[in-house]
Amino acid sequence: MEIHLLIISAVTILCVMLNRVSSEFGVPSLFVFIVLGMLFGSDGIYKINFHNYVFAEQICSVALIIIMFTGGFGTNWSEAKPVAVKSFILATFGVVFTAGILALFCHIVLNMGLFESMLIGSVISSTDAASVFSILRSKRLGLKYNTASMLEVESGSNDPCSYMLTMITLSFMSSKVPTGEIIFMTFSQFSFGVIAGILIGIFAVFTLRNVEFSTDGIDMVFVIGIALMAYAFTSAIGGNGYLSVYIAGIILGNSKISNKISLVHFFNGITGLAQMIIFFLLGLLVFPSQLPAVFFSSFLIALFLTFVARPIAIFSLLTPAKCSIRQQLLVSFAGIRGAASIVFAVMVVVSGNTVKNDVFNITFCIVLLSIAFQGSLLPWVSKKLKMTDAAADVMKTFSDYTEEVDVQFIKLALSENHPWINKKIMELTLPPDTLIVIILRGANKIIPSGATTLLEDDICVLSAPAFQDDRNIKLSEYKIDRDSKWSGKKISEFSPTHEELVVMIKRSGRSVIPRGNTTINEGDVLVINKIS
Repeated sequence: MEIHLLIISAVTILCVMLNRVSSEFGVPSLFVFIVLGMLFGSDGIYKINFHNYVFAEQICSVALIIIMFTGGFGTNWSEAKPVAVKSFILATFGVVFTAGILALFCHIVLNMGLFESMLIGSVISSTDAASVFSILRSKRLGLKYNTASMLEVESGSNDPCSYMLTMITLSFMSSKVPTGEIIFMTFSQFSFGVIAGILIGIFAVFTLRNVEFSTDGIDMVFVIGIALMAYAFTSAIGGNGYLSVYIAGIILGNSKISNKISLVHFFNGITGLAQMIIFFLLGLLVFPSQLPAVFFSSFLIALFLTFVARPIAIFSLLTPAKCSIRQQLLVSFAGIRGAASIVFAVMVVVSGNTVKNDVFNITFCIVLLSIAFQGSLLPWVSKKLKMTDAAADVMKTFSDYTEEVDVQFIKLALSENHPWINKKIMELTLPPDTLIVIILRGANKIIPSGATTLLEDDICVLSAPAFQDDRNIKLSEYKIDRDSKWSGKKISEFSPTHEELVVMIKRSGRSVIPRGNTTINEGDVLVINKIS
């Protein structure tokens, strides 16, 4: 067990380190993760013998749930709303058109069977949210005409349609499923998915607003449970679990709930881990020695998909919406394939349907080519098409991104003899950019005005701009024990140089902001800022 944990920890750390390196060289990090998995796989250097498609499908499906939920949770609806209709048209009709055009190519040009052609078209028809998010964020790629929001909503919401097409095609390939059931499945996948996602999202928002959790961080566990429930419950009643997860994420991410920024950061981190798991695991699953046999056909499919199938689908849907040619060209090129397509290909293998062509390895090659080619060139293509906008901040397309300077809140207790006691706020001389935002007076909360008089024992909460470059703040703690030579001394004696400052004293469960004549007591913990 220790060896396995050591390998897992080493691979995780290596993925994180390579993520930084890949960003600097312009190579999508997801491409690095998948190649790393191939190097550790059966045909690679370490030769981890892994070929359990059922286990891989289960793990990757859970990771995909987290990625889909985070895609919805991180979508800033106010930014996405102007292009939401276009995005959802691309996520539905665009997927169907792409799958159909690609199926015709595979059937007519590559001479594949009709159902297998439909299967490859269905599996590979959606774009990858993780890849698009990663590139737009890492490159801070601001795009004109709300194109970044359009791509994010499309890529975040089109996996459910691709999944539905895959399941329908597999049902047609199985002669046991009547046509009537397939029609009902199509209806229930969409309708149940939307309804369940909305209801579960509303339930989650209501709970987070009205239930006070006993321990910090439990709200994050609760939201993970919501994401898993949105998928599992919806799938159990015949709906599209991925669609439900995405909708629940949008509702939660765009509602006013407490601790929301921490939730955003938490899900960004856990989604990064989910992406590493998916791409590394799928890299382990593939046998590189088998790829040359399908590379030529995969290359032709990838070429046709990138330069014919997707552009036809995009132009046929966005031209009536009066989108510019340059925008349509960029949206066409940004159709990066990713983890979801490979996971759906794994589902094909697990389904047990007999296929003549190696759908999994074909899909794997297409995804690898798409991430390497389109992912690397997307920033360059955006500039060549003159679609970049220096004034547009792509980070605003994500939920709870704050463009302005963060606000820091400061607590100030008006103890006996404090100079502010019995004075009106208008009479005080406050530092610039500082404001008293609330006064706590016993059990009462007072929103102050200039005429508000401050009383003894009031607690004033002040706001001020937060200091952003915290690299210059190096805090350390120093415990004053019984034998310490500083016990009984003044703060001014403790800091004889100009290179360190005691900024706070932790004393008997409370925080004391020291002055030069403050006495240091036994048991105090001094919080020190020191210039290194």
